[in-house]
Amino acid sequence: MTLGTFMTYLDNNVGNVALPTIQRELGLTISGLEWIVSSYILVFAGLMLAGGRLADVLGARRVFLGGLAVFTLASLAAGLATSGGMLIAARAVQGVGAALLTPTTLSLISQIFPDPAERGRAVGIWSASGALSMALGPTLGGFISENLHWGWIYLINVPIGVVTGGLALWAVRPAFTRVRRSLDLPGLALSALALFALTFALIEGESLGWASAPILAAFCVFAAAVAGFLAVETRAAEPMIAVSLFRSRVFSGGVLTSGIWSFGVFGIYFFSALWLQNVLGFSPTQAGALFVPMALVMGVMAILSQQVSARLGIGRTVALGMALMGSAILLLSRVGGDGDYADVAPWFILYGLGGGLLVPLTSAVLNGMPKERSGVASGVLNVSREVFGLLGITVLGALLTARQNASGLPPLPAFLDGYRFTLVVAAVVVLAAIPVALYSLRPQPDPEEPQAAATPEAVGSSN
Repeated sequence: MTLGTFMTYLDNNVGNVALPTIQRELGLTISGLEWIVSSYILVFAGLMLAGGRLADVLGARRVFLGGLAVFTLASLAAGLATSGGMLIAARAVQGVGAALLTPTTLSLISQIFPDPAERGRAVGIWSASGALSMALGPTLGGFISENLHWGWIYLINVPIGVVTGGLALWAVRPAFTRVRRSLDLPGLALSALALFALTFALIEGESLGWASAPILAAFCVFAAAVAGFLAVETRAAEPMIAVSLFRSRVFSGGVLTSGIWSFGVFGIYFFSALWLQNVLGFSPTQAGALFVPMALVMGVMAILSQQVSARLGIGRTVALGMALMGSAILLLSRVGGDGDYADVAPWFILYGLGGGLLVPLTSAVLNGMPKERSGVASGVLNVSREVFGLLGITVLGALLTARQNASGLPPLPAFLDGYRFTLVVAAVVVLAAIPVALYSLRPQPDPEEPQAAATPEAVGSSN
């Protein structure tokens, strides 16, 4: 499970530092680069809830192996792509594989480790693998884009996928209990349509015009699809998302906080890779190496965060993490165009320190879920991260492009001005999660709901 998660995280982190190289070799605009990243996240987020449901229907092990196969083959196609369109299409298919693979990892961990304490430690190690990929990914991506063909940033997934599949066949037991009979196809279609419409509007809004017919139509389709999705999920016999789950302050607050974290991570990673190379003049290898200390600190804190939360409580631990991350983003926005490694590295490390403290949030959400809903729970948790991550790239990208075009400055100073503005916006969003975490993850249970811990409506209420 850890190796499979590592592979999907590595794929995101390896590609970010290589984006300027891909942009030059394939002749892409910023919008084209956003589609390379967003096509993957869009399909990933749109189908992840279905992945969680399929894990309940067919068994997590079977879905894990199927998703792994799709992801590995799509990585091969992405590495061999010769145009922007081919690469975007291959990345979208990678999203299909990741949507099947990712939610099953947490579901299988929940099955393998029924004891909450063991599960917490297992989730910490699982999270640390993501942090490790954040350390290796940018460095490896920078080295590949500088010394090899950029396609190898995707081709390296092929041997990892083969090894992961062999280990899963050997180590994971195939037994499972069927707990769902339908896939809620209307809910799946409406959620995917809403995400695509919003993504299209945010990425293409600046180039087509925010008041143009296609963009206004896209926003209308988004609003209608969201309304339809909520109506369908409320009435469905077996909904993709049990809306009643969000009545729990821990579940709803935890999902929102996790999403805000992802908003900051995805947005900062995407645009910082362009900033470091195109503005500060770092080589791809140097830019990748800058992410290593941050990721290593994040990995260490991911393992230690259980001890920190035992002393401070989950709410205070998560709030502290968001405060550190938001402060780091704000301080990073003050670095000028003549910045060097010493000006940037301290704030990257501070960001990693805060990010690692958010690991107990995952355990808080999952520990309160009934076993038979573990697939859906992990799907909702992961989809919130991907949707907010998609928003981090598209919303911040729209703000950056608009600010850049309105500045009247030469290209590089205009990009720097837009980048610094988007960092301030991102910092405000991340800091807004502090009161959400303190309220929703406060330790005392509600005395009026003593029986709620066993019901889906009060997921995590005992925390």
